[in-house]
Amino acid sequence: MEFKRLSYRNKNNKFLYYLKNYLKQLIPSIYFQKKLITQLNKFENLDSKKQDQLLYRVNYYNQLTENKPLSSKALQLSKIKLLKNIKTYYFDLYDYSRYFKNNLKGFFLFGDITYVPVEPSFVKSRPINEDNINAVILKWNKIRHFSFIANDSISFLEKKSQLLFRGKVHASQPQRIKFLEKYHGHKICNIGKVNSNSLNSNWMAKRMTINEQLHYKFILCLEGNDVASNLKWVMSSNSIAVMPKPKFETWFMEGILVADYHYILIKDDYSDLEEKLNFYIENPKEASSIIENAHKHVSQFKDQQTEDLLSLMVIDKYFKKTNF
Repeated sequence: MEFKRLSYRNKNNKFLYYLKNYLKQLIPSIYFQKKLITQLNKFENLDSKKQDQLLYRVNYYNQLTENKPLSSKALQLSKIKLLKNIKTYYFDLYDYSRYFKNNLKGFFLFGDITYVPVEPSFVKSRPINEDNINAVILKWNKIRHFSFIANDSISFLEKKSQLLFRGKVHASQPQRIKFLEKYHGHKICNIGKVNSNSLNSNWMAKRMTINEQLHYKFILCLEGNDVASNLKWVMSSNSIAVMPKPKFETWFMEGILVADYHYILIKDDYSDLEEKLNFYIENPKEASSIIENAHKHVSQFKDQQTEDLLSLMVIDKYFKKTNF
């Protein structure tokens, strides 16, 4: 394994994550179930502005407005088991589901979900459209997706005037293949894939730590199996995310991001890439404005108490709308 894959700077600590979550399994759920009402009542102690902000997010993640009975295929919370291929999803769900009675039922779709389920279901990701009501988002796989830059000491002006991309590229990801075909070797780009497969071997590039990537003004955030997993830390840095309009969203609410306000929008065929990058290189004030707006969006996810309350409220709403 490459040394750079072991670098945890600006990443969540996986060892501590797993240790804490295995230890949580030792505490009986009844202890947390007795605290549910107290936890939910914390909402009442917030000022009206904060309450409005939280309600907006709750209703964004969970758009159920009417009662929807679930079919007999729904799974009881007590039946969800810790399996190797869903460890992070299980732990992230258990963090909050342990506050609820074990006989409550639901649908739990773990993994990269790119469709809207037939019945109301908890998901990590969903398509961005007007008909995604049955996809109820929770903050899952957060050890991978939710890492932010604590302090980017390099200003935008000090960074290299290039677009950077380091990521895995698979045959099932035509959007990433198309970008490499079009811009690999271009003077305005430093791009390459980091996984070995049957795709063009000339695209292979050495891995870079997040800290090394922060030396570039622009970082490509192309969706892979669902969302672009690097988008969160990029938007918390002094670099700018560059991407087409997102098609999928997670707890990060990619669906409300505004083009050329939170990130630099490029066309789906990438034909305007050079024009857009050159504009922001020549207009650093506009670039700084995007960075500031991106930081404001990121800031709402950094208060752990708020995130905890939101997660409980989203789950509570789901069970009230489906278990009656």
